[in-house]
Amino acid sequence: MQKTMLHGRELAYREAGAGEGKPTLLLIHGMAGSSRTWREIIPRLESRFHIIAPDLPGHGDSSLDFDDYSLGAMASALRDLLVVKGIKRCTVVGQSLGGGVALQFVYQYPDFCERIALIGSGGLGKEVNWILRLLAVPGAELLLSAGAAPFLVNAGNTARRFFGDRGVRAVAMNEPWAAYESLGRPGHRKTFFKTLRAVVDNKGQAVSAHNRLYLAGQLPFQLIWGDRDPIIPVSHGHTTHEAIPGSRLAIVEGTGHYPHVEDPAAVERILADFMESTEPGHIDHEMLGELVIASGDSEQ
Repeated sequence: MQKTMLHGRELAYREAGAGEGKPTLLLIHGMAGSSRTWREIIPRLESRFHIIAPDLPGHGDSSLDFDDYSLGAMASALRDLLVVKGIKRCTVVGQSLGGGVALQFVYQYPDFCERIALIGSGGLGKEVNWILRLLAVPGAELLLSAGAAPFLVNAGNTARRFFGDRGVRAVAMNEPWAAYESLGRPGHRKTFFKTLRAVVDNKGQAVSAHNRLYLAGQLPFQLIWGDRDPIIPVSHGHTTHEAIPGSRLAIVEGTGHYPHVEDPAAVERILADFMESTEPGHIDHEMLGELVIASGDSEQ
C-alpha cells in the first residue's frame, strides 16, 4: 500500500507493474470493500500492464473524513490520484459500486479514458439485493451496529479459521465477509451509510447511467458478470450490452458478485483479451458536445 495526500486527506492505493510503455489499468473496488479485492488479479496482470488500485474515499486504508461520498466526488478523487501519479490515460475497470464510479469517471473526465470494463456493475438498473435496500432506510445504523458488533465478528473469524484449518473454504464468501468485518468499525460503518445512501434507497438503485451510456459507448466497452450474482442481477449486463453497439459481454459461469475473486483466471483472460484486441478509444471535447446535443434531441 502507498498513500498520497489529496486536499489534506489521505488516499491509499496499490501500484504494480510500473514500466515505460505499459498501458494503465485503474481498478476500482465496490462498496465496503478495498483494493485488496484485486489480490488475485494484480499478480496475473502486472507483467503486461501498469496497475493502479485505489482504496476509495472512506474505504480501506484511505481517510474516513472526506466531505463527500457521491459518485462524482469519488471520480474526482481518482482523477486527482492520476494527476499526482502523472498518468494521462487509462483503462477504467470497476466492480459493483466501482462500476458506477467508473461510469461517472468516464462522464466527468473522458479525456483520461481509453476503455471501460465493468464487473457486476451498479448504475445499470433499478434492482439490487434486498439487504442493501433495507440498510438504506433511515435508522438502519442501529440495526447494523448491533449486527456487526465486535464479538459477533470475532466469533465469525474464529469459525472461519476452524473450518479453514480443516480444508473447508468458501471463496465466494471472502469478499462479503471482509465487507461485514469492516462494518464492525464505527468509522467505516459511518462512511458505508453515506456511500450507500448516495446510490441506493428503499426502492433499489437510485442512480442510473442509462441516459449517458451513449458516451461510454464511444469507448471499447467490456461487461463481465457472474451468472449467479445475488447482489445485482445478470440481466443488467444483458440489457446494457444490447444498448451499446459493439460492446462485449462475458458471463463467468458458476460465480456470483465477485467473479474476479471466485474465478480470477477467467477474469484475467477476459481483461487481457479485451486490452490486446482493442485500440484505445478517445472522446474529444468537440465530440462530447455533439454527443450531448444528439442525446438531448433523441429524448425529446
